[in-house]
Amino acid sequence: MPHFTIEFSANLDGRVDMGAVVELVRQAAVETGIFPLGGIRVRAIRCEHYAIADGRQNYGFLDMVLRLGEGRDLVTRKKAGEHIFKALSAHLDSVFASEKFALSFDMQINDKETSWKRNNIHEALKVEAING
Repeated sequence: MPHFTIEFSANLDGRVDMGAVVELVRQAAVETGIFPLGGIRVRAIRCEHYAIADGRQNYGFLDMVLRLGEGRDLVTRKKAGEHIFKALSAHLDSVFASEKFALSFDMQINDKETSWKRNNIHEALKVEAING
């Protein structure tokens, strides 16, 4: 259940293609090999109202949080997180070069006792893989 939530400042409109960012994060997550394909979710939420540092409106941010289920050791999580962050950071190099910009990424582990899910995508992908 790797769920990525990206919040970003509205002033990135026209400078960052969020559709491309969402796809880049999804692909980087797949490349790690540690997440079930049917569980990957990436969403981006535009923040119209925000305040950064001393309040200048030309500062921008992108904050990503990954919620994932238990079961992966720290070394595995760190390696995957570094891979995803590196890909995202490189994609945003042009923003860093032209703007005052803050990028952050945090990983949170959901407690299986207090996390409920229902998903039929996993089974559909298995059937598709078997049947072509």
